[in-house]
Amino acid sequence: MTPSLRLIVLISLFMSLLQLSACTTGRYQHSQDFHPNPILDPASLKDAEVKAEPLSSMGNPKRYTVLGQEYAVMSQGVGFKQQGFASWYGMKFHGHATSNGEIYDVYQMTAAHKTLPIPSYVKVTRLDTQESVIVRVNDRGPFHEGRIVDLSYAAAVKLGIHTMGTAAVSLEVISTPAKGPEKWLQVSALSNEQSAKALQEKLQAMQQWPVNITANKTRSLYKVRIGPIPEGQAIDKVIAILNNNQLPSPLVLAAHQL
Repeated sequence: MTPSLRLIVLISLFMSLLQLSACTTGRYQHSQDFHPNPILDPASLKDAEVKAEPLSSMGNPKRYTVLGQEYAVMSQGVGFKQQGFASWYGMKFHGHATSNGEIYDVYQMTAAHKTLPIPSYVKVTRLDTQESVIVRVNDRGPFHEGRIVDLSYAAAVKLGIHTMGTAAVSLEVISTPAKGPEKWLQVSALSNEQSAKALQEKLQAMQQWPVNITANKTRSLYKVRIGPIPEGQAIDKVIAILNNNQLPSPLVLAAHQL
């Protein structure tokens, strides 16, 4: 076998191994879900803090399809109520991105819902005990018949269903996004604080949106950002202003990327 032919064979073998690995491991680190480390003091668990938030720029398509079923995402969920079964999801998904790009943390008070706008805050109440928890919806699911909400492990512990798997619940929306999706424009990341402040003043003088500096002093890095700005024409207008003033094209960021 010639050296070139041997190289081709080795490359083909390597690619085959990569494909096999991808088929075996899939998207998540674990093939099966399992319990996280136990929460030793369930009484210390607090409800999600309800805040006025914009609609997430990710996770809110008008329609999407999973397992052959099409779902229509609500434009707003004020007054929405629902009854069905709650389930929960654990370590298989821990550390992976949710539908809106945030990272799922089993110890946060979050949940997944098929059609509520993201983020929404909902009150989930067990029908048998009347215990309740307020969670922040930042993901899509559960895609099992009869289940209406997938809770984080912490929320399941607070409701006492982490050992049961599922429980009959009612769901009531507390708060939905107050406005449309927003973005930030990162114009520069500078090593000199005075240069960052000078750029901040220059940017503030040429357009209407807030300009802030995010400092990482241990790395001597100062990120100059414009925002929040409503997604759409407002962002296009600011980018045009920057281009007209010979400034570099900005990095467009969503809230979870800040």
